[in-house]
Amino acid sequence: MKCLWCENENAEQTARTGYWELPDGTRAVEITIIPSVSCPSCGMEYQEDHIVDEIEDQLMLIDTKKIDSSISFTDLMSIPRFLKKNYFKL
Repeated sequence: MKCLWCENENAEQTARTGYWELPDGTRAVEITIIPSVSCPSCGMEYQEDHIVDEIEDQLMLIDTKKIDSSISFTDLMSIPRFLKKNYFKL
């Protein structure tokens, strides 16, 4: 896998924890086991854009009051949405 930062070919798929502010700005949540990329060459650890978009869309389309302070990526993505997709995204 190619690192987006240093372009080294030794980047690896991994899972990491991240923190997201809820769309209403009331608090942040810990999201665990997020599909991520880790590069041993430059040391960067990041989530690819499509994963970030999935998380942000999901947080926009669910009842975030029901989320505890920590949730796994899989559990977050399995929460039923109010709408099928984010119609607010331009």
